[in-house]
Amino acid sequence: MAATVTGLAALAAVPAAASDSPGSGPADATVDMAAVLRAAQIDPQRPDQTMTPGAGASVTAVEQALRAKGLLGPQYVDGHFGTRTVAAYADHQHSLGYAGLAANGLPGEESLRRLGEGRFDVTHVVRPGTRTTHTGKVVNARTKAMLVEAQRLLGRTLVVDQGSYNPGGDPTSAGTHDGGGAVDINVDDMTTATRTKVVTALRKVGFAAWHRTPDQGDWPHHIHAIALGDPDLSSPAQHQAGDYYLGRNGLANEAPDDGPEVKPIRTWEQYQRTR
Repeated sequence: MAATVTGLAALAAVPAAASDSPGSGPADATVDMAAVLRAAQIDPQRPDQTMTPGAGASVTAVEQALRAKGLLGPQYVDGHFGTRTVAAYADHQHSLGYAGLAANGLPGEESLRRLGEGRFDVTHVVRPGTRTTHTGKVVNARTKAMLVEAQRLLGRTLVVDQGSYNPGGDPTSAGTHDGGGAVDINVDDMTTATRTKVVTALRKVGFAAWHRTPDQGDWPHHIHAIALGDPDLSSPAQHQAGDYYLGRNGLANEAPDDGPEVKPIRTWEQYQRTR
């Protein structure tokens, strides 16, 4: 099923720091994978060429490497991981023999390390982990850990109605669940207040999460959640993650986020560092 975002746009809209200037290279020849993934999900959804704070230097290093391979024009080496950079990175993944989710234009650990050979080292690696299940539905290990932590915060089990890696499983999902990091949570036994608490907990641990209603589409009440920073996200899920950062609802109408405000927006890895 579909997804959304709130008034958390402030984080994504912060002006880039001086160290993120388009002409600067990666400090100490390193690329922050988590930061690059964040930019690759936010930047294509932006209306302009604004860089994602904290990601500009790493994105520039990736773009320089893509340019060196003849996959990206020099005019796009600007620290902004926009649609041209996503397409160029997908071309790099295809050149390595990858296909499907492994060639989704989001940097995965192995493809990023291979791009950086002789140019940069990779730090803050994000791994989706192996496929497993939660309440009987397929998810990856990272998503499951996030759900388990949200359950701990809530003191209740979250039942997954639709998991990840489910291409064609639900036509109303528009491809959101084709990759990893996407789940729909059953809310049948929840009051309105409880649903809000669940969305809040999911956002705290690193999901872009929204309560979806029948008024919004051809689906029952449910909570839709996308694991921010997951390298296995499908393209529609990538777009929803970017919309969340930018304060939108993740639906086709790009309306303002209608969920509870949770600041700052954190990925799972960032949340873990706060515990």
